[in-house]
Amino acid sequence: MKIAIAQINPTIGEIAGNASQILQFARQAEQQNVSLLITPELSLCGYPPKDLLLNGSFIEDMAATIEQLAHDLPQNMAVLVGCVQINDKFHHSGGKPLFNSAALLHQGKVEQVFHKRLLPNYDVFDEHRYFEPGLQINSFSFSSLKVGVTICEDFWNDEDFWGKRSYATNPIADLAALNVDLIVNLSASPYSAAKPHLREAMLRHAAIRHQKPIIYANQVGANDDLIFDGCSVSFNRQGEVIGRAKAFETDLLIVEFDEQLVDLQPSAITQGVASQVIAPMPENDDEEIYQALVLGVRDYSRKCGFTKVVLGLSGGVDSALVAQIAASALGKENVLAVLMPSPYSSDHSVQDALHLAKNLGIQTQTLPIGELMAGYDRTLEPLFANTSFGLAEENLQSRIRGNLLMAIANKFGYLLLSTGNKSEMAVGYCTLYGDMNGGLAAIADVPKTRVYSICNWLNRHNEIIPTNILTKPPSAELKPGQVDADSLPPYEVLDDILHRSIHNHQSAAQIVGAGHDKATVTRILALVARSEFKRRQAPPGLKTTDRAFGTGWRMPIANKWVDASTHQLKRSLLPQTDS
Repeated sequence: MKIAIAQINPTIGEIAGNASQILQFARQAEQQNVSLLITPELSLCGYPPKDLLLNGSFIEDMAATIEQLAHDLPQNMAVLVGCVQINDKFHHSGGKPLFNSAALLHQGKVEQVFHKRLLPNYDVFDEHRYFEPGLQINSFSFSSLKVGVTICEDFWNDEDFWGKRSYATNPIADLAALNVDLIVNLSASPYSAAKPHLREAMLRHAAIRHQKPIIYANQVGANDDLIFDGCSVSFNRQGEVIGRAKAFETDLLIVEFDEQLVDLQPSAITQGVASQVIAPMPENDDEEIYQALVLGVRDYSRKCGFTKVVLGLSGGVDSALVAQIAASALGKENVLAVLMPSPYSSDHSVQDALHLAKNLGIQTQTLPIGELMAGYDRTLEPLFANTSFGLAEENLQSRIRGNLLMAIANKFGYLLLSTGNKSEMAVGYCTLYGDMNGGLAAIADVPKTRVYSICNWLNRHNEIIPTNILTKPPSAELKPGQVDADSLPPYEVLDDILHRSIHNHQSAAQIVGAGHDKATVTRILALVARSEFKRRQAPPGLKTTDRAFGTGWRMPIANKWVDASTHQLKRSLLPQTDS
């Protein structure tokens, strides 16, 4: 029996369009004599639909579409479709009004419906807000095959793999106890660096532990700040990968269930419409993150209706990487890079920016801002008289640039990409209504050290990012001779402190104990706390780590908690932060 995974890229809320994708994949699978097709979690409406689920018309539209889809699908094929179902007991017994479900469509009708049992409520997940957990062990019989059905989080509670349980039940163990022949999982697992390898390790462990073949169907694409890597995969009972779909692309993966061996095998038939090999994973973290960012920019632009992007090109490494990502995502002809030199901009920065643009083949426009700066100075002179030049004057440059970029975006209908990295966002080394302007923050979850690492990876065969951009000291160039090191510790030090605090939740004392200077740690952690109001006003940033300043980051702005594990320096000793 041939079984296929439809690794589709749904758009949230585009119910008819997503159903059309499922139908298209089903017709391709039919040509390969596939009997059972599996789609990702909530494939009909896209994941995560968030508060669209509170709209009754949205639920009704989904219900009507799934009935129509069942009618339209090939009649000799069974298809598992991720969807939402109404909780009929809601008005009588309480709970939540909906289930996160998988519907089995076969011979023109909805034959069975299965509900997700474990509902995540951490990081970017908020499923308890909408869904009631399913209570039944989910399985169905198809031909001579008994199939166990799970949905995403149902697979992530193996105490033998994780060393603990996060929920009272383990749906995989329950299905193994039922002696199902095969376990399938409909998933929408958001991407973070190295997560595809972790996910496969978990699935492999389950296959070996329970001696059950596993088919894992994951969503691909990007929705707002979340990226989904795909990498749908199938394991045999020995925990061997027998099929893997492409990373960061739509795909149709076909495998075969051998009823005599009661196990999965690679499919022997190919007609050029499906992956018949084990698609390779990206070679390293740099390639993986880069591919994720390209997909994130492409999908955010496409799904929001943009065909062209604009960005400020400074001659620095961050804007260089964003320009390369944009060119890869949308095509070089759809990228406009704007140079906005001030009297403080160095000649080499302008030349580096032009060199990069030539390498990428993107269009540039130069808009000097010296006269605009002088105009602002004249306007503010009566109010700023008898004060010293400081951050307010420096930040005017960034805000002028931000206004120019927004004017271009507004005039021509372009998407403005902001170019700030995670290290800057963490400590507030960025300017509100200036370089933070934009519709999407492409690298806001990429630390500065990783920015350099990705750029060096891009240059592994030939120069894409000019060498001078990678070797010169980073600088905002808002005053003569300025470099980032004037205000911040070396980025290797800064990023390690930030990683320990943000990702590992280490206290100040623990970070100092790891070898960092006490005063530096105290200063950096204070800057992180004080910059929350900026991050709250930033454009959405593509998530590439397990702890991003986005959907899953829920910090108060008005916050006076101080880490007492080390002495706090007096506030007057802390450097001011851009605003």
